[in-house]
Amino acid sequence: MMSMMTTWFSKRLKVATAVFITVVALFVIVGCTADTKQYVVKDSRSGVFYEIFVRSFHDSDGDGVGDFKGIVEKLDYLNDGNPETDSDLGIDGIWLMPINDSPTYHGYDVVDYYAVNPDYGTMEDFELLLKESKKRGIKIIIDLVVNHSSSQHPWFIKSAYDPEGPYRDWYVWADEDDDTSAQSAAAGGSAWHLENDGYYKAIFWGEMPDFNFDNPEVQNAFADIGQFWLKKGVDGFRLDAAKHIFIDTYNDTTDPMMKKKNQKMWQQFRKDMDVVNKDAFLVGEVWDGSSAITPFLDQALDSAFNFDLAGLIMSAAKDGSRSEIARYLKGVYEEYDSAAKGQYIDTTFLTNHDQTRVMTEVFENKDKAKLAASMLLTLPGVPFIYYGEEVGMTGAKPDEEIRLPFPWYKSGTGDGQTDFHVENSFYASTNFEHAYEVQVDDPDSLLNHYKTLIRLRKQHGPLMEGSIREYPSENLEVEVYMRSLADEHLLVVHNVGDKEQTIPLSKGSKLPKFDDIIFETNEGADVDGDKLTIPPYTSLILAE
Repeated sequence: MMSMMTTWFSKRLKVATAVFITVVALFVIVGCTADTKQYVVKDSRSGVFYEIFVRSFHDSDGDGVGDFKGIVEKLDYLNDGNPETDSDLGIDGIWLMPINDSPTYHGYDVVDYYAVNPDYGTMEDFELLLKESKKRGIKIIIDLVVNHSSSQHPWFIKSAYDPEGPYRDWYVWADEDDDTSAQSAAAGGSAWHLENDGYYKAIFWGEMPDFNFDNPEVQNAFADIGQFWLKKGVDGFRLDAAKHIFIDTYNDTTDPMMKKKNQKMWQQFRKDMDVVNKDAFLVGEVWDGSSAITPFLDQALDSAFNFDLAGLIMSAAKDGSRSEIARYLKGVYEEYDSAAKGQYIDTTFLTNHDQTRVMTEVFENKDKAKLAASMLLTLPGVPFIYYGEEVGMTGAKPDEEIRLPFPWYKSGTGDGQTDFHVENSFYASTNFEHAYEVQVDDPDSLLNHYKTLIRLRKQHGPLMEGSIREYPSENLEVEVYMRSLADEHLLVVHNVGDKEQTIPLSKGSKLPKFDDIIFETNEGADVDGDKLTIPPYTSLILAE
């Protein structure tokens, strides 16, 4: 969810499934010394997603604003549909940030849930994007803003200025007994705002009034909206502020009844989407720990973004000290499995449109950015990459500066380059030193590192669909874990420090003997008997 200023998944799939389809194409991946088959991505369970802010990505008509046709023009950059080529990024799905009509640059305040933002083109343009994406095997999910609308939405205007009308109860208005000084649990500051002699709840921003989901008409309206877009051909939704539908103020956060109402609301939404597409992918934004996420996985959402894991990955990459990721995930997956009875998938990421970009977090150290990418793309789940992370875009708060134009050209100008500015906001320019044009032909670039890791993931079943377990190591600068699928096991090792490190290779009878380095991001790794040596800032994959 944005700051104040600003599912084709089957629910019956398990994280560690042994079912896969292969094609006969062989790939040569930089640094990979073993021939392996290319695994076909059947669904996003083993795919890689790419988050796009349409306004910033690529412009088709020269007005400086990204649009649907601009994305169409760059689909071959994302995935050209041919598994035998290696010039594309290799993603399998796209998450589009809000595309509905909205008065703001970011789009999280919707004025028409059945229309697209005219800045981005027409509905026909969007349908073209869906058509061309499907040709390449790319799935598309869209942001669905359910918690609130724009204060300019006709529903809210009628609610505010016709107190006896049918839309009054579509939003949350204060009664005499309500504490209108209550603070927002989402964004801080007051949760209540004055309009036409009445106080309405708006936890993120006064211009985004909260819906009243105690009103069945509101739930029915969003069932219709979701079904409308699924019928258009989208494959699911990223559900904005999913945990805030009923939990709005600090007084609500410990109320078990509020949490139960949230769960029931999303369970009903799941049933409503199943009417059109039982495999619609529903991933929620639940910016909280695993215990808060688990209720949403019980016959409701397929997944929720793993913010804690993102923090652990970034901490290891930035600070040069292991985060014991496998141990963390063991506990999390036990919780998820208990709540969802195995019917869940983890959605992983490094940063998104609300957070400081990776390259800024790691102080523009390319080696650390590569390590973060290597960890993300060798862990279980469905990885999401925020646009521009693959070329090392920089940016920190305010929000506008982490949603800057994608740098296609070193000069900052050229066909398709976006160049929007946000009115009345401090605005920093994109750092075009990290431009796609500069990196595309550089084998050592961050961009080509991402391409390599995505293809490597597809080459190895354990990386795509396997389980994860801890591997014994006491070295505090080495992140190490096993990935397994059926009887195939891989050892993944990351030296997150700036000095060469060694770890013992266990002889334990219950552990495989790993002695074959099949992938390395830097040269110099060595297996000497039961000892593994890893160069600084290096990721390795070992087979038996």
